[in-house]
Amino acid sequence: MRRNRRVKILATLGPSSSDPEMIEKLFRAGADVFRINMSHSSHDLMRELVARIRAVEEKVKRPIGILADLQGPKLRVGKFADGPVELENGASFVLDADPAPGNINRVHLPHPEILKALQPGHRLLLDDGKIRLLVTECTASRALTRVEVGGKLSDKKGVSVPDSEIALSAMTEKDHKDILAVLDANVDWVALSFVQRPDDIAEVRKIVRGRAGILAKIEKPQAIDRLAEIIELSDALMVARGDLGVEMPLEQVPGLQKRITRAARRAGKPVVVATQMLESMITAPVPTRAEVSDVATAVFEGADAIMLSAESAAGQFPVEAVSTMDKIAQQVEQDSNFRSIIHAQRTDPEATGADAISAAARQIAETLNLAAVVCYTSSGATGLRAARERPSTPVIALSPVVGTARRLALAWGLHCVVSEDANDEEDMVDRACRISHQEEFAKPGQRIIITAGVPFGTPGSTNMLRIAFVGSDGKSGL
Repeated sequence: MRRNRRVKILATLGPSSSDPEMIEKLFRAGADVFRINMSHSSHDLMRELVARIRAVEEKVKRPIGILADLQGPKLRVGKFADGPVELENGASFVLDADPAPGNINRVHLPHPEILKALQPGHRLLLDDGKIRLLVTECTASRALTRVEVGGKLSDKKGVSVPDSEIALSAMTEKDHKDILAVLDANVDWVALSFVQRPDDIAEVRKIVRGRAGILAKIEKPQAIDRLAEIIELSDALMVARGDLGVEMPLEQVPGLQKRITRAARRAGKPVVVATQMLESMITAPVPTRAEVSDVATAVFEGADAIMLSAESAAGQFPVEAVSTMDKIAQQVEQDSNFRSIIHAQRTDPEATGADAISAAARQIAETLNLAAVVCYTSSGATGLRAARERPSTPVIALSPVVGTARRLALAWGLHCVVSEDANDEEDMVDRACRISHQEEFAKPGQRIIITAGVPFGTPGSTNMLRIAFVGSDGKSGL
């Protein structure tokens, strides 16, 4: 089974989409990678979902990626003595270290690290930004604020502090336990929420030790300020527009989406655009025109993957949501403007042999109108280099490592196939031609281009290009 698009679809599993039949339907509708949200999944449920995805993978004979999304630190206010309070514009309101139930004048903030980080002039956003407070005075145990945008505030509502860098790790004790559990279950990607600084990624990398890819969710202003360093330490990025739109002005989010996407593309790291892409399809069988345009914009921008959250996890139309996203992506990629937009954002290869070969393979394939680019990739690095080029020619990534093939399911344009490594150059060519033919990319008489590393089986040694004919038997011809 091959997709008729290059961008990948990441679908979140949940109450609407957890049984094996539905997971298979979502895959066949277009989902390439499945997301398990650890905010709502126990370890037992996570293991059960992984087993069901792997059963579908075995049935459809295609590598499927699994991403475990860590909850991250959840910052919330305490409880109120007599139920919700109504905060009036211009009123004073205190957040403090006193655990006593709150009232119209104050509430407990059970996060001393926030109180220590606040300064006069800093903002506090409560309940997904619906309520905005401005700090006027503060100590290490108390913050006096002025209500700039009021509203009803109830128990345990979320707190965002866009102007303060909190001395708090992006990984909580729960996240640490979750990482160990998901690694034990052999997931392919671990997504880290609320990243503020490069150290957050380094902390997770010490635990993961290469057993999964690390995806940094960009949803805080502090991460934007240190984006280049975070990209360097991460394996992939996500434009998490939900919390990003809470902590930063909404009108800045589209520009930030473009900035993050282009920076990730330059670095050759997969980038996912997420949140509210087809939000209306939670309750409706068709999306709004604005949502269609939003998905299309991400595809035109060259994002590696586009993500469904509640649409596939808890919505009434999960299969329709995936199918709709698939149809939008296919239509965009057939648009006459698509190739010129993608080409305009292409960056020069880095000064390495492997990068130069990947760039040359793309150029030769497009110049000679070849049927496919076939790259042998053990660690996945060669596959990502091929994806970074965004070629108009289909790319087949052959890997002897099933974990690599699953991880590359997130990367733009890669059709991943698990295959034994080549024994010699003749076997390399025969295998590439045969798989190109079997996977319906190349017909007898057409040519493909192959990138590989010599000696065979050595990760990171891409140093060879070869053009080959597909013979009448599906193998290489003369």
